[in-house]
Amino acid sequence: HKELSYLKNRIMIIKLEKLLIRLVLVFCSWPFLHAQNVSVIASDGDKKNDTIGLKTKEIQEVLIKSQKKKQFTDHANYTFDKDALEKARHSKDLLTTLPELQLDPISNTVTSIKGAKILFLINGIEASDNQIKSIAPINVVRVEYFDIPPARYAQRAETVVNIITRNPEVGYSYGADVTSALTTGFVNGSAYAGYTKGKNDFGLEYSINLRDYDNRQYSKIYDYDLNGTHYRSDMHGKDHFGYTDQNIAVRYANVDAGNYTFQAKFSINPMNYFSKGNTGSVLQQGNLSQNDASVSNSNQGYTNPTLDLYYSKNIGKKDELSLNFIGSHYTTNSSQFDHEWNIADNTDVFINDMNLHAKQTGIVGEIAHVHSFGKGKLSLGYRISNTAISNDLVNLLGASHYDVNYLEQYLYTEYTGKWNKFGYRVGVGLTNIHNKSAETTQNDWAPTPKLVLSYDLAKNQSLRFSSSYKSQSPSSDMLSPNITLSVPNIVSTGNPYLKPMHLFRNNLKYSFSNDYFDLNTLVFASFFQNYLMQSYSFRNDLQKYALSYDNATYKEFGIEISGSYKPFKNNLLVLKLNLEPTTMKIKYKDGRSFKYDFINNSFDISSEYKNFSIYYQFTIPVYSLDGAFISTNENANHLFVGYQFNNFKFSAGMYWMGMPSEYKMKSIPKSLVNYEGTTQIFSNKNMFVLGLSYDLSSGKKLQIQKKLDNSTAPAATF
Repeated sequence: HKELSYLKNRIMIIKLEKLLIRLVLVFCSWPFLHAQNVSVIASDGDKKNDTIGLKTKEIQEVLIKSQKKKQFTDHANYTFDKDALEKARHSKDLLTTLPELQLDPISNTVTSIKGAKILFLINGIEASDNQIKSIAPINVVRVEYFDIPPARYAQRAETVVNIITRNPEVGYSYGADVTSALTTGFVNGSAYAGYTKGKNDFGLEYSINLRDYDNRQYSKIYDYDLNGTHYRSDMHGKDHFGYTDQNIAVRYANVDAGNYTFQAKFSINPMNYFSKGNTGSVLQQGNLSQNDASVSNSNQGYTNPTLDLYYSKNIGKKDELSLNFIGSHYTTNSSQFDHEWNIADNTDVFINDMNLHAKQTGIVGEIAHVHSFGKGKLSLGYRISNTAISNDLVNLLGASHYDVNYLEQYLYTEYTGKWNKFGYRVGVGLTNIHNKSAETTQNDWAPTPKLVLSYDLAKNQSLRFSSSYKSQSPSSDMLSPNITLSVPNIVSTGNPYLKPMHLFRNNLKYSFSNDYFDLNTLVFASFFQNYLMQSYSFRNDLQKYALSYDNATYKEFGIEISGSYKPFKNNLLVLKLNLEPTTMKIKYKDGRSFKYDFINNSFDISSEYKNFSIYYQFTIPVYSLDGAFISTNENANHLFVGYQFNNFKFSAGMYWMGMPSEYKMKSIPKSLVNYEGTTQIFSNKNMFVLGLSYDLSSGKKLQIQKKLDNSTAPAATF
């Protein structure tokens, strides 16, 4: 029993600061011991390492569970207590307890209360909602919440959430859930299955989001002067619209822990959208007016088979090399038909008939190297992505064929370290955007530096500063030369001459947390060169106004307060909020300028008692800058309750209580076209839904340590 005595002595000498620790060790096969590392996580979130003697089997790592937040330079670590782990069905339930994350009842996914774009990872590998649900709560060691993403993710997301799990073990997991409305077309469904044995991991998943609303009502007013004549279109209409968005994926991983990781994942995402509407309008031209009627039908659909290959290899104890390749191929079909006529004599006012067939091939390749020093870590990498699109188009200008190609290269390196209470992250990089179309070629080189500084004011308080500069390519829709007729004398189009946007962001954040509060206060100032935005201009070749894209100068200043409050220090009552007073300033190429102030907001109230839960979400819509317009965000007034029985969860809810979902938009001052519109979806007013889910897992999932996560460009549909 020498190995046992040695192990006990070594664990006893680990320094455990201000924490009552309970260690439970289960040893099964002492004759098979060999050398491994045991990690003990103390109350302050620090990891203590020790080496013990093991042979062909490993002792499960010793994990001390403590519901606590540990703040670092660019992220916070969250651990969970025994009560939270027992109540959660899967790791997705744990994520919604984080102060800046929420469960969006409409999509049934985890989102940010700040509206930030989130990238979810499991041990460093990009994860879908189904993969997150496949992890049993007891296997979650901690969650790393990056509100300042590392360099390799900085161009893809504003927040990165990385779920760290225990060591691999033979096991399986499977589950399914469905949420459906009773009186309208609203369905969210998913199913997953996974099996792990030895070095091998297999997974299958499927999800579907279906919407079919037959009562969307809208009103639109276009008011403008053209060639010395005043025009006004006052429109009121109703349409039937919906979409079906599916995702099917199969994955295989082969992992030799501490040596190499290989993963292959194949997925396909069929998507279809439709809209069929009828509109009545009054068209005024000078002193004359007429009553018009119109029909509008649109369809979009695509499939995108995608292959994702990943390989990483540990080189010695301090170096790791990672490779990632992704290839995808989209086949896209889009159509738009609009016909307006004079009711009195059936004469045509305008006809818009557009059909687009596009084939799109995208590839992404990345190589990265990480070297660990005694007190820091150096990362460097290179990523290249290329999207080639072949378009066959028929629109009001006739039939045409054109090809475009979008190439982006990103070279980056960064060093992360800490000295006493002072933490830092310094990064430098270079981005090249090369966009080629039939009309022009844009070639843009820009540096991508980043600086992050942090200082621990106290054990539960920190002050952090971050500054970054990066470039962003316009989307294929923005660069598209396609033209569609919206109303008489007004068209919508892209701009092939659009330049890449450069973003300079500066943030100062104060964080405070204790048993009651977990709050962040952020002061921000952002400057955008070649800001991508829409504006109205006059097209001489068409003798019409065009709503197109252009570059402008944009500034944004404000304060953001976000976080949670637990008056009883547990989940019996949790209040979450996000308040963001913001000032926006924009200056157009023609010298026009515009300033707008608003307070973005979001409020969540939740309660858990035994097996019961209740959740309420509320948002006050506000206007904010949206290209050539100011528009409101989506309103929210949602309530749902749940009851958990063993591996089942039953839920019921009502969305948009007392109101339909509503969207308002109006032109900014001095616009060439004065527009005002309101859209309301009455199909989802007081929408009652029922939900049922089942989840089961056994053993521990083999989650790979993937250090590179990429995706090809989305479908070109304009």
